[in-house]
Amino acid sequence: MNKTYFYKTGGVLLIFVSILVSCRITNAEFVSKTENIPYSDFLKLVQEDRFEEVILYPTKIKGVLKSREGKSVTTVRVEDPNLVRELVEHNVKFSAAEGGGGWGQGLFLLWLVPMIIFLILISRLRRGGAGAGGLMSIGKSRATLYIDRDTGVTFDDVAGVEEAKEELKEVIDYLKNPQKYQRLGGKIPKGVLLVGPTGTGKTLLAKAVAGEAKVPFFSISGSAFVEMFVGVGAARVRDLFGQAQEKAPCIIFIDELDALGKVRSLAPIAGGHEEREHTLNQLLIEMDGFDTRKGVIIMAATNRPEILDPALLRPGRFDRHILVDRPDIKGREEILKVHGKNIRLSKDIDLKIIAARTPGFVGADLANVVNEAALLAARRGKAAVEMEDFEEAINRVVAGLEKKQRVMNKKEQEIVAYHELGHAIVAEIVPGADKVHRISIIPRGIAALGYTLQLPTEDRYLLTRSELLDRLAVLLGGRAAEELIFHEVSTGAQNDLERATDIAMSMVREYGMSEKMGPMSFQRRKPQFLELGYSSRESSEETSKEIDIEVKKIILDTYARVKSILQENKGKLQKLAKTLIEKEVIEGEELRKIMSQTISSLGE
Repeated sequence: MNKTYFYKTGGVLLIFVSILVSCRITNAEFVSKTENIPYSDFLKLVQEDRFEEVILYPTKIKGVLKSREGKSVTTVRVEDPNLVRELVEHNVKFSAAEGGGGWGQGLFLLWLVPMIIFLILISRLRRGGAGAGGLMSIGKSRATLYIDRDTGVTFDDVAGVEEAKEELKEVIDYLKNPQKYQRLGGKIPKGVLLVGPTGTGKTLLAKAVAGEAKVPFFSISGSAFVEMFVGVGAARVRDLFGQAQEKAPCIIFIDELDALGKVRSLAPIAGGHEEREHTLNQLLIEMDGFDTRKGVIIMAATNRPEILDPALLRPGRFDRHILVDRPDIKGREEILKVHGKNIRLSKDIDLKIIAARTPGFVGADLANVVNEAALLAARRGKAAVEMEDFEEAINRVVAGLEKKQRVMNKKEQEIVAYHELGHAIVAEIVPGADKVHRISIIPRGIAALGYTLQLPTEDRYLLTRSELLDRLAVLLGGRAAEELIFHEVSTGAQNDLERATDIAMSMVREYGMSEKMGPMSFQRRKPQFLELGYSSRESSEETSKEIDIEVKKIILDTYARVKSILQENKGKLQKLAKTLIEKEVIEGEELRKIMSQTISSLGE
């Protein structure tokens, strides 16, 4: 017997005992107000006019006294022909009744009613009717079960994660043809862990595996196991695996595994943490105990694999780790095709261009872009979604909602215009920066008074030192433009300075890109995917001071370079600022055209 059993039965017994105690108290009060007396004493009370009412039963007589307490007396009925005459003479109200009379019938009812209530309560608990899920079903698994194709998802609905799909095809093949692997003695991995950033389609991919394999699919969140009652989580784990064994071959999918499988502490705190660890221990035991030959595959998803307990990741449990990463440009195009199936798109739509303009977007972001574009087109009364709707949808996702009603004074508008053009001109001139796509001084989102949108020409996975310095220069371009034109700076460069400092700090502390500090890393390394703990490397006070000096030198040298670039292009900056203030938005092609015209006019 486990703790959960005692909590279930103990609660029911406590309720029943409470009912019995209240019945005993009620019975005692009833009996204390009724007294059994001899018939001679009863006649004497009648003659003394002490009765308010008398009830004649076949074998007993009950009399209610006139006292304020309402006390009653009973006596055995004898054959007395003068009784009725005595009652009439003393004006006593009397009546006859059938049955045994007295307090015996009352006691019977007082015992019967609690028993009926108790039986109803037990019946409701067995059906799970007491509260959400019922007290008796509190240890039952809350997994949602999809049978066969009830998931409604196949690999055709998943795009941009081709490598992950290839890895999972082996699992599908095993569920369809287990004999193919068993005849050679091979064992399929017990657990498959899907790791990757939020929104990349881990849950969708797991459902697609079940849809392709045409097997039952148990889906549950890691947080659904743990409750306030001790032992409930472990009971739910046991119940889940028990159901899976009955439905085999099948797939168990645990979403947000990190809610359940965090690293266990050396000295667990009594309460929630201890209960979570008991649940995790039960999960580990169940994963060790079941036989993969029965066709039960465990899949889980998390975006925080670095905090998972090592016992979960060892061979024999979640021994296959599949990365579901952000899609590249080709993957984004495929995802856009999937989400655009049910959208009426214009003939001029080029999904390849949209994919190029959404670097870093995951599947959830792209789905949101397609939906926003469709809503915008419907709001404008269009027959189909056009490119400009997608452009606005991307801007809304990246920078926030446009705030045309926010009015800025002329001075602030000029500062914002020169600030954004400082970013744009530096980005167009330095070789390692992404090209400018759009410049706007229309406020968006919570705090953005303007923005400069840059789009990469290709997906990049490595950056050189010169490219990092060029990106640093673009970030400092806004502040440098303000100082060049107005001879003072504003608070608008706060976010730019934070990002610039982070880049310079990473160059010195992590990437070894400082000539003075040399090829060394001083960063206390954060855990990466499927790694645990932090690096114990610490810098001395003297080294930390030298690092700060080198970071400052990188930023100041870059800032001086940026000011020199803008000084040389001051005429372009002023002409573009005038155009931007008039139009509020300048596209990238127009920016480059104006810059080339300015160069031509200066050459003449």
